[in-house]
Amino acid sequence: MIEELDPQKNIIIKGARVHNLKNIDVAIPKNKLVVITGMSGSGKSSIAFDTLYAEGQRRYVESLSSYARQFMGRMNKPDVDYIKGIAPAIAIEQKVITSNPRSTVGTSTEIYDYLKLLFSRVGKTISPVSGNMVKKDSVTDVVNYLTALPEESVVTVLCPLYPHNQRTLKEELAVLLQKGFSRIMMNDTIRKVEEVLEDATVENVEIEDEHKVLILIDRIVTNQEEETLSRMADSVQTAFFEGKGDCYVDFEGERKHFSDRFELDGMKFEEPTPNFFSFNNPYGACPKCEGFGKVMGIDEDLVIPDKSKSVYDGAIAPWRGEKMKEWADELIKNSSKFDFPIHRSISDLTQTERKLLWKGNKYFKGLDAFFTFLEEQTYKIQYRVMLSRYRGKTSCPDCLGSRLRHDATYVKITSHSITDLVLMPLKKLLPFFEDIQLDERDQKIAKRLLLEIKNRILFLNEVGLGYLTLNRLSNTLSGGESQRINLATSLGSSLVGSVYVLDEPSIGLHPKDTNRLIGVLKSLRDVGNTVLVVEHEEEMMQAADHLIDIGPEAGTLGGELIFAGNYEEILKDEKSLTGKYLSGREKIDIPQRRRKPIDFIEIKGARENNLQNINVKFPLNVLCAVTGVSGSGKTSLVKRILLPALQKIIGNYNGEQTGSYDGIEGAVNHITGVEMVDQNPIGRSSRSNPVTYVKAWDEIRSLYSSQSSAKASALKPAAFSFNVEGGRCDVCQGEGEVKIEMQFMADIYLPCESCNGKRFKQHVLDVTYKDKNVAEVLEMTIEEALEFFKDEHKITNKLQPLVDVGLGYVHLGQSSNTLSGGEAQRIKLASFLIKGNNSSKTLFIFDEPTTGLHFHDIKKLLKSFEALIEQGNTIIVIEHNMDVVKCADWVIDIGPEGGNEGGKLVFEGTPEELASSKESYTGKYLAGRL
Repeated sequence: MIEELDPQKNIIIKGARVHNLKNIDVAIPKNKLVVITGMSGSGKSSIAFDTLYAEGQRRYVESLSSYARQFMGRMNKPDVDYIKGIAPAIAIEQKVITSNPRSTVGTSTEIYDYLKLLFSRVGKTISPVSGNMVKKDSVTDVVNYLTALPEESVVTVLCPLYPHNQRTLKEELAVLLQKGFSRIMMNDTIRKVEEVLEDATVENVEIEDEHKVLILIDRIVTNQEEETLSRMADSVQTAFFEGKGDCYVDFEGERKHFSDRFELDGMKFEEPTPNFFSFNNPYGACPKCEGFGKVMGIDEDLVIPDKSKSVYDGAIAPWRGEKMKEWADELIKNSSKFDFPIHRSISDLTQTERKLLWKGNKYFKGLDAFFTFLEEQTYKIQYRVMLSRYRGKTSCPDCLGSRLRHDATYVKITSHSITDLVLMPLKKLLPFFEDIQLDERDQKIAKRLLLEIKNRILFLNEVGLGYLTLNRLSNTLSGGESQRINLATSLGSSLVGSVYVLDEPSIGLHPKDTNRLIGVLKSLRDVGNTVLVVEHEEEMMQAADHLIDIGPEAGTLGGELIFAGNYEEILKDEKSLTGKYLSGREKIDIPQRRRKPIDFIEIKGARENNLQNINVKFPLNVLCAVTGVSGSGKTSLVKRILLPALQKIIGNYNGEQTGSYDGIEGAVNHITGVEMVDQNPIGRSSRSNPVTYVKAWDEIRSLYSSQSSAKASALKPAAFSFNVEGGRCDVCQGEGEVKIEMQFMADIYLPCESCNGKRFKQHVLDVTYKDKNVAEVLEMTIEEALEFFKDEHKITNKLQPLVDVGLGYVHLGQSSNTLSGGEAQRIKLASFLIKGNNSSKTLFIFDEPTTGLHFHDIKKLLKSFEALIEQGNTIIVIEHNMDVVKCADWVIDIGPEGGNEGGKLVFEGTPEELASSKESYTGKYLAGRL
């Protein structure tokens, strides 16, 4: 019995009823690696996040004062009898990474904050003119120089006389006398101020060269007495003040210059502060792009859409019209004079020739001049329209995408600027910080900073992200990369005695990298933490100390504890569906035949991020998998190049800058649309739900409004909507519940008193179909609704695809914000299956569609893919799951490694051919499945 277990050694959950959990008891052994598995929607996250993590957080928050609690996220008490033996909990969820265009890997891991501090405290400003260090002299520096001279030396402290308000020399000297200065030096001769004033020749002398006239501040005989040192300091301070930052010391005919201005080689420099290196602060950001690294400019890909054409064949789109052709003709006519290859394709031109096309020369005006001409003509509408056609986001010309003001790069540590470091891959950055040589003073200042920086970079390398740079934008990372960054950030805080709850940390990880991740999780366990992982990856289950299987199916058919024990025991378990797949009694079959690709779309010269100028062919009308280790360049190829390149040709282009590539060729006209199906939530509103997303609710509303009782009350379809006023309850506005704010305690959600949680007014609820009203229909699962509406084909046609993708367990009225990423992605897939017809030729791109899916769900997903392809569509999946790869018709493998050692096309062809490839890591793992 669970009550008899020791809470010192186990976390004991008694009577969990959150979401679909059916009053279950679970024991989780402490200081172990525990994996929770089960079908998608079975209740894994309900146990891990909504019960265990929520209670751990709530207890921590409850320990604070009531005043502090009102500013914190207020936590509900999970629906559970009790939890014993719980420790503070940290959750690392599968958050879709921030869409903030300012967030980078450096800022989200906090490494950049430490770097800013390091550069502002120990960085040395180097003049770009002479390469010498810029240094300002303090009063202490000058006094130290004076005390280092031989004892009893006579020194003179002077400073230049600067003119004020165009005063003549005579007027200036009169003021000096009033200030208490009695001597000056003119033409290297010391004279009394009164004498000079009486000298008639000085009457109208302008002070042109400030070094002709110097103010003599003091003459001092050096020694180590306190009084002398104090006098030296005062005199030097006065010299700096009167000389506007300049001070001279004469000793035995030698003159030494000191300056307390931060200047060198005639340039003024800014003194480094942390904000000086911050692109999120107006002080440090590049003034042109305001710290974004991108500006709206002329997009080269829109100007030259097809780089396989030559200038003669009309490669330059804006120069094709009748009027604008003059610009191209001028270049073609004069090209022989400067030997320009007008018949060579744009992609084959050298860098210099490409630059010439934009800059122009004395024989022709280039593209820059052409767009300047258009900007001057913007009072005419046709020129405004033409300009907008070629505008897009481009790299900032001032900071070249580094986002910082230019002079921030003058500050260096061991000859590296902060920009050099953020562009270095993390695996090279670690040795740089380990071998850094600083002098003794700087070493003391930087000691703590270097420790934090090295620790964080070390963890990022350990979770397999060594190929990233700190400057990489957060919104260009894949889901797996962003989760591992969160993991590394949490590891950096090195807590002990906590519960870490992770949501599928292996997403986005090639099987080759999964072992490294398991190593990191085990090290987290070994220092004294309990690591709880929600996971479907076979390798992770094998490595677990304890397995918990929730099921047997999903939704209302799940929520039971099926199995708890170790890996060997689950293989023999009869009830566990997971055990059947792990032991091979159930499996995902390899397709009987593979489709032969006929048409291809080819991307030429892909160079984005780490892609190494590769040509890749994507086949149409088949299931094509893009594979490779994490960071090899899959996302860069598919999401940064292929997707926007096709959008620009087909339409629905959103202005995002396309990655660098030469051109796109092949059967582009064979597709009519391109869709990116990601795991972002399907709805922000709490009233959004799966049936409204797939438009099935519209049909249900029409059905109810056609009932005779509805016609008698003159109820239109809108009356059965909970999104617009009319039929919905006015008190809760169709939510079914009202929120009571409790200030420093969790907000309470109560069923609405007016409609008793039914969402609608009574006269709407009186309308029934087969004895059920709309509120009762919303309570059904999709499978129940499919049976209930079996005679209504318009409705079943829209609900059937949701069941096909394995979402039959979801309630019709379930709020979208309670769905997991994997569920949201499959609802989008279902909506495309509904829209599909045989005339549609859409290219679908799925980014890791197996996220959150059990083996059994992957089987259903592959069936849905089949259905989409049968309709004449094409599917490209970025995937690491070998069950999906083995079922693909065509595989494109990018690699062989991540980062700089990746970005090459390792293989393209069928899975069988890939399995026999020697170079591919994917092939080695795939061979075991085939």
